[in-house]
Amino acid sequence: MNRIVALLVFFSVGFLQAQQLNCTVTINTERLTNPNNQVFKTLQTALSEFVNKTDWTGATLKQNERINCSMYITLSSNSSDQFTGTIQVQSSRLIYNSTYSSPVLNFNDKDFNFKYTEYEPLLFNPNVYESNLVSVISFYSYVILGMDADTFQMGAGNQYLETAQNIANVAQQGGFKGWTQSDGLQNRYYLINDMIAPTYSDLRQTMYLYHTGLDGMSLDLKASKEKIKGSLMLIGKLASVKPNAFITRVFFDAKSDEIVSIFSGGPSIPVTDLTDVLNKVSPLNSTKWSQIKF
Repeated sequence: MNRIVALLVFFSVGFLQAQQLNCTVTINTERLTNPNNQVFKTLQTALSEFVNKTDWTGATLKQNERINCSMYITLSSNSSDQFTGTIQVQSSRLIYNSTYSSPVLNFNDKDFNFKYTEYEPLLFNPNVYESNLVSVISFYSYVILGMDADTFQMGAGNQYLETAQNIANVAQQGGFKGWTQSDGLQNRYYLINDMIAPTYSDLRQTMYLYHTGLDGMSLDLKASKEKIKGSLMLIGKLASVKPNAFITRVFFDAKSDEIVSIFSGGPSIPVTDLTDVLNKVSPLNSTKWSQIKF
């Protein structure tokens, strides 16, 4: 009996260690003509198991500690084993002493092309190119892990973001779009390089201070709003050096609605200077910033 219990504990611990993400993977085939639905069901299941069961970090996490995220794949064309589409990647982070999940990442990758044969194994090695499908999914898994870690401790996401960058470098040999400078200005290459570059360290500091501000809201709402405001003012400093930066737009794609909500209710604080900065660094969201009530 003791031996059976020991084995159950062993396997239970192994199961926990192999899961850091709680990811919903969805494949949308509405744009395809006469899709082979069985293939896409198999692919969706395979990707879900790949993301959720791969041990990305070696950390032991309980079910409620896993990072909630989603990958929404929209396919626009396919021929035999060749697929073309987009992938929308989102993640969120539970705020301390609440049931609220704050959005951390919301990125739409428009260059998601890959080859896939039904039932082919999805194998991950950060130093070996297996397929563009594995590279893209693994890349975003580490981006999610890195950005989440940054919200808890300044620079804590470095190891995960560096792994994502290594995946991006290795994936260039596959010849698929999205991994190099020549593929456009808003792709995976620039996403990860900007995240790691010292030039954009103020944005990563903003991520940390912003979320610690959210974590304090249950204790002191006004002080927390002041802290969140201070974190956002850092982006104004960044914008003076790198105006209209791609990585800044990525930040506001996830946070704009939440920012409006934070500063439109509860105890009021001076926000005229904040709205000036927001309009400067994210003019595309000017309509939203005008909704901030103060």
